[in-house]
Amino acid sequence: MDDPSNSSKKPIPYSINSLTNRQRKIVKGHLIDLNNKAYSILPSFSSLHLEFGPGSQITDNFSDRFSFNLASKKEKDKICCQELNKMVLCLFSSPSMALVITDASIKNNIATSISHVHSANQPLIKTVHHAVFVTSMEAELFAIRCGINQACIKENVSKIIIVTDSIHAVKKIFNSKSHPYQSHTTAILSELHCFFNTKQDNSIEFWECPSCLKWRFHHDINKDSKSFNPTPSFPCKISWDHCKRIDSDDIINQWKMTFQASDGKGRHFLDLVDNNLNTIEPAYTKGGPWLQVFGHSD
Repeated sequence: MDDPSNSSKKPIPYSINSLTNRQRKIVKGHLIDLNNKAYSILPSFSSLHLEFGPGSQITDNFSDRFSFNLASKKEKDKICCQELNKMVLCLFSSPSMALVITDASIKNNIATSISHVHSANQPLIKTVHHAVFVTSMEAELFAIRCGINQACIKENVSKIIIVTDSIHAVKKIFNSKSHPYQSHTTAILSELHCFFNTKQDNSIEFWECPSCLKWRFHHDINKDSKSFNPTPSFPCKISWDHCKRIDSDDIINQWKMTFQASDGKGRHFLDLVDNNLNTIEPAYTKGGPWLQVFGHSD
């Protein structure tokens, strides 16, 4: 399906790389997905990485160097914005602080990750990256990763403040269990390890800023992330969740065929029905059980 890696050979006229945009839209689907699977465009696990080893985890050695400032549901938007504004005033009066604002969005199956790094008396640093075959969680983590990397290389910075609307992505950084985002979390943890080891007073704070607040600094970067209109090279929806769903659907279909052909149906097994008398079947849910919660009152 692809052109040969050897440049001395003639290109294959019917390879995927030689298709026009119109042809790609017609060919889209299984052929493109199969080509991507052949190259293993999937997240990788790093459960044996040193950052997750007993005694080496950042939560064990530097638990007092990082903190979270979560937006309270009961707290009014105005009060939350005032706290963020006070933090910015402290930033501009302290050259040892770096403010990192991150955001990500997905349009046309292409993710845009943006980070802005503010520091006193220094120019603003902007980073923008586009990527395909990634989830929104990966895009958010990559934006945070880029922001932390830029802040850590600044001289005389002892405190980093990360402002994001995806605090759930931040919590993945400190999760030592296996998950499909460890390639980013290990890189972030390694960067923070070096940053904390440089000086004893180096620290990092994570501030939650929901998009609904429309706080000025985050609202600007949110508009930037959605202003790009990237065009995908070819349509494809390959991702961790997508592949997991395909595998789960295959298992469900195999289960249905086996159960339908079983002699025990109607005798040893009974069909479960919901309140609308529809047959309950195994269902794919993100991180959930095969059978969703069901029950009736007689």
